Amino acid sequence: MQDLQQPLFEQRTKDVVVRVEPEYLAEQSSPSDSRFIWAYTVEIDNQGAEDLTVTERFWQIADSRGQVQEVRGKGVVGEKPVVKPGEIFRYTSGAPLTAPSGMMRGTYTVQGANTGESYDVDIPAFVLDSPHEGLVLN
Repeated sequence: MQDLQQPLFEQRTKDVVVRVEPEYLAEQSSPSDSRFIWAYTVEIDNQGAEDLTVTERFWQIADSRGQVQEVRGKGVVGEKPVVKPGEIFRYTSGAPLTAPSGMMRGTYTVQGANTGESYDVDIPAFVLDSPHEGLVLN
């Protein structure tokens, strides 16, 4: 993610660094219909000494109106990637909101190939601020 224009959020857990870059998708959003669409690109950077398999994900998505949804599932983007030492697994996914802004955070569960140890890796909390936030009346 070298050519980033959006904010980059980063969190380290043990030898794993997770970076997230959110992007507001204006062309897919419809503010008049309370539909605000976001893409986010994630990097899972294995700075440790053993292969890690991403076995599960957990997301908490909150919008500026106080609605919170939780998403749990196996792996990420339909797979359980193995991230070798020194490698980075990167993917892009999306999230719809019914409010012009919000935030996301979560964890990945990873399992070491050598030790068999499973542990949670924190995904940094990141903000989803659209240019339409000014439309919300407090």
